Amino acid sequence: MLRTNTCGELGAKDLKKEVKLAGWVNSRRDHGGLIFIDLRDRYGLTQVVFNPEKKDDFSIAEKLRREDVISVEGKVVERKKGMENPKMKTGKIEIEISKIEVLNKAETPPIEVDDRLEAGEDMRLKYRYLDLRRPIMQKRLALRHNVITVARDYFNKNKFLEITTPVLVKSTPEGARDYVVPSRVNPGKFYALPQSPQLYKQILMISGFDRYYQTAICFRDEDLRTDRQPEHMQIDFEMSFVESEDIRKFTEGLYNHIFKEVLNIKLDKFPIFTYEESMNKYGSDKPDIRFGMELIDVSEIVKKSDFGVFKDAESVKCIVPEKDFSRKELDKYIDFSQKEGAKGMAWMRVTAEGLESNIVKYFSEDVQKELLSLTKAKPGSVLMFIADKKKTANEILGKLRLKLRDDLELVKEGDFKFCWVNDFPLFAYNEDEDKWEPEHHMFSMPKKEFIADFEKRPEEVLGDLWDLTLNGIELASGSIRVNIPEIQERIMKFIGIDKEEAHEKFGFLLDAYKYGGPPHGGMGLGLDRTVALMAGINDIREVIAFPKNKAAECPMDGSPSSIEEKQLKELHINVEKIKKKE
Repeated sequence: MLRTNTCGELGAKDLKKEVKLAGWVNSRRDHGGLIFIDLRDRYGLTQVVFNPEKKDDFSIAEKLRREDVISVEGKVVERKKGMENPKMKTGKIEIEISKIEVLNKAETPPIEVDDRLEAGEDMRLKYRYLDLRRPIMQKRLALRHNVITVARDYFNKNKFLEITTPVLVKSTPEGARDYVVPSRVNPGKFYALPQSPQLYKQILMISGFDRYYQTAICFRDEDLRTDRQPEHMQIDFEMSFVESEDIRKFTEGLYNHIFKEVLNIKLDKFPIFTYEESMNKYGSDKPDIRFGMELIDVSEIVKKSDFGVFKDAESVKCIVPEKDFSRKELDKYIDFSQKEGAKGMAWMRVTAEGLESNIVKYFSEDVQKELLSLTKAKPGSVLMFIADKKKTANEILGKLRLKLRDDLELVKEGDFKFCWVNDFPLFAYNEDEDKWEPEHHMFSMPKKEFIADFEKRPEEVLGDLWDLTLNGIELASGSIRVNIPEIQERIMKFIGIDKEEAHEKFGFLLDAYKYGGPPHGGMGLGLDRTVALMAGINDIREVIAFPKNKAAECPMDGSPSSIEEKQLKELHINVEKIKKKE
């Protein structure tokens, strides 16, 4: 063995012990004839000391540079009084070196391999192997590992089987664009990379595996952002002979187990909101419930005023931040609201004497009292109003609420608040294409009261589906699945997939249901998002070892890249036209 210990474990208990360490040179300091090196591996740092009396070893140490790889042998000794470093786990000891071997030399790194100075995104991704040496990145990937390990333990204890589903699958419409793979042995035909294991896990339920899970890589060809990558990982699971409450209860238990075991945090109970409640209360279907400032409907009160904008609006809603903003600050929030689609934002200051604003004159004293009573606004706060269609007013105020959350620093670090949002509409109307589409996906079962005639009242239909939200971020979606082929065919027909197309694209699923598909449902839990939020960040690239940049490229390995003409011919692909266009 090149090492007996790691660089993060030795302490006072190991004094006088002869040890071997190996790692990277983190820093080198020459102090009065002694050379001190901080030796680093993923477990931490250990200070090693070279004495000039050992000329050969000292000579080697003089030439060491950052990121050189070395192994050393020596004795664990106590640091001199006043030289301890309480910030290091190994800060009370150092190693007196008796032997050194240089395992590999390193050029000067193009980026800093520590957490004090972070390089730009392109450089970090180009030299990802150096970026991943940084302690913060190793800590984040270790956190990811721990979350997966603990999650697996929970599934295994609850009689789930981990089953791997295919990566080369049939292309089926699931919402985003597919990544496709040409087949060499089947000219002109393509596989798709799965957007999720959706169809296959349903097939597993039909096959009698009543509790399935896997950590599944999902591929979606869509525009990128901080919480979206071409490939992401979800903890995917499915259960037979269950109702929606059973699945949510299991998921709550899973997250409680993960947070307790990994972060030693006890979570609050997950409240449940209907989709309508969530939109009315928070202006979002993924509410951040760590702070108040809920949306208040004042429509009936303000219609009694003489303010035409409010009297004529379908809906008037407000929020009440507890801060007395300057006029300049209020103008900033008016501008923000308008950029989000509002016609404007009205406001009233709350003072000890009452309400103040250039529109207060349109509101009688009684109406003002009603407003203060309903909103419970205190002096030093401001009423901020949006008047518009109900849906628009909710959405704009919801975004303004989050803007104020960040500006006023209303949430504290390390606070984790989950909630459920259920009773989503089963269908959403696509105005651009003039047709109804699934709100989540076409395999979700309508709630029982809508099954008989959902085609006649699509705007009313609620699905037996739900989302899980953490701190205003959607973590997961789930539903009870359609398990009756006739209902599945009706849903497909309603959204524009006729019987012939349905059997061409989904025939294997529809055929399987003919042989007795059990009632079942499940979820896909966003692993990358979960780990990122547990680490106190929002960018999922920070918890993925080798992510893509905003152009879906990897600067490190140069993907995507061209392939040789020979490969193209074998795949029966002609890219000549694309080359000419470029």
